[in-house]
Amino acid sequence: MPLKAHRPITPSSRYTELPNFAELTKKKRPEKGLLVERKRKAGRNAQGRITIRHRGGGHKRFVRLIDFKRDKHDIPAKVTAIEYDPNRSARLALLTYKDGEKRYILATLNMKVGDVLMSGAAAEPVEGNALPLNKIPAGMPVHNLELYPGKGAQMVRGAGGSAEIMAVEGGFATVRLPSGELRKIHENCIATIGQVGNIEHQNISLGKAGRKRWLGIRPTVRGVAMNPIDHVMGGGEGRSSGGGHPRSPWGKLAKNKKTRNKRKTSKRFIVQRRK
Repeated sequence: MPLKAHRPITPSSRYTELPNFAELTKKKRPEKGLLVERKRKAGRNAQGRITIRHRGGGHKRFVRLIDFKRDKHDIPAKVTAIEYDPNRSARLALLTYKDGEKRYILATLNMKVGDVLMSGAAAEPVEGNALPLNKIPAGMPVHNLELYPGKGAQMVRGAGGSAEIMAVEGGFATVRLPSGELRKIHENCIATIGQVGNIEHQNISLGKAGRKRWLGIRPTVRGVAMNPIDHVMGGGEGRSSGGGHPRSPWGKLAKNKKTRNKRKTSKRFIVQRRK
């Protein structure tokens, strides 16, 4: 998916690089039966208090219901469209099963309209098919990884992402995740073969502040630019952070502090931490 550069006729368009959406085959209306309304909360919790700062506004969106479980086994499905999803970096593929049911999945790098896909232990290990980890040959790139059998995919779902199966033994598959972490996952967990498409997503340059606002992200003010009453790093003559480490307004360190719980039970499944 190549990016589209803009003529520098305005200051913002000078650095704007956006996708050209050439890979999309259905550019107008998504599948109506697979849409649900999305109630936006602007970073607020159930009590109405802001728990995620700098959120709010933005364009109205509908949530696309995506089949992360791939639990319709041994029934062939044809790719009938490649679509845009405003809620994620990856593209969607619309599958039409032999019995007439339609479902969305994440589109892989080389997926195109007309491909026939299948899920289940009997499926062929080819791109777009979903199989248990013990049925996938070692060294193959996979995405849409389950952590618990039957729960649905939780890992490797972003644009351009892929994991690699290193080995399967003792009821567990050792998988190298995109972060470099080596992790054991139960061999009955489902994964989809191939790399997630839209690999140029990381090179997008929004170009102007207004485009960030369309995405529902509000401005962020630096702590050192505030007064001492507003931030722990505020105040001082000139540009001064008071000699302290970067931290949140409530004093929590912002860099290099490990946040994972040391007593987490899933720690025993991590073979090697990410670098």
